[in-house]
Amino acid sequence: MQQIEESQASAVPVRVLVADGYPIVLEGLRQVLAGNAAITIVGEATDGVDAVEKAALLEPDVVFMDIKLPRLDGLTVIRSIQTRSPKSKVLLFAAVEHREEFIEAMKLGCSGVLPKDSPTPLIEKSIRKVNAGEIWLDSNTTAAVMRKFATPGESVSMGPGNGKTPRERAQLSQREREIIILIAQGYKNKEIAEKMFITEQTVKNHLHNVFDKIGVSDRLELALYAIHNSLHLRT
Repeated sequence: MQQIEESQASAVPVRVLVADGYPIVLEGLRQVLAGNAAITIVGEATDGVDAVEKAALLEPDVVFMDIKLPRLDGLTVIRSIQTRSPKSKVLLFAAVEHREEFIEAMKLGCSGVLPKDSPTPLIEKSIRKVNAGEIWLDSNTTAAVMRKFATPGESVSMGPGNGKTPRERAQLSQREREIIILIAQGYKNKEIAEKMFITEQTVKNHLHNVFDKIGVSDRLELALYAIHNSLHLRT
């Protein structure tokens, strides 16, 4: 059954708008994705203004863009796309030296970051994962984002990259939400048990239920889900 569902999903290509200030990068992306039945490039943009206009016109599934674009900076582009093409997910394709801006982008609801020095096969994979509602981050960026979002006072917007619906989040009990908050803040099972005056096994039981309810497979995915839905800021 799962294979049938995956086959049906792959029958509809992901519609992608690519945006980069360098024509050679756009040419490279065209070559990498050419002939890929799972992905279709529906438009290209060489600056931020063009990216916003084409996103509004084409309503792509994924906007695959650099954080540094001429005429309009990447963070403003992300905000504008959320307003004018709210169903489009944004995936950054950017140099690692802009990692601080990656964090700001995630706070705005960006669905992930693919560093420009990543292996070529990850281009297709990251686009497909983001289109499926997942968050795509390399380990270093994930660590930076987690540290930033775990800081009290930080705020996170509910962007189009959220993989879960409000109905799904409502299934969580108050105790499960409390555990998720502590997970997102970096606490271990033993520390959570001590803070909540329950046993470590009870914490594990709650985590098992949480993983099942929201469809994640490990603590990292759970923490990313929490920060992307602002759960770690709630009491």
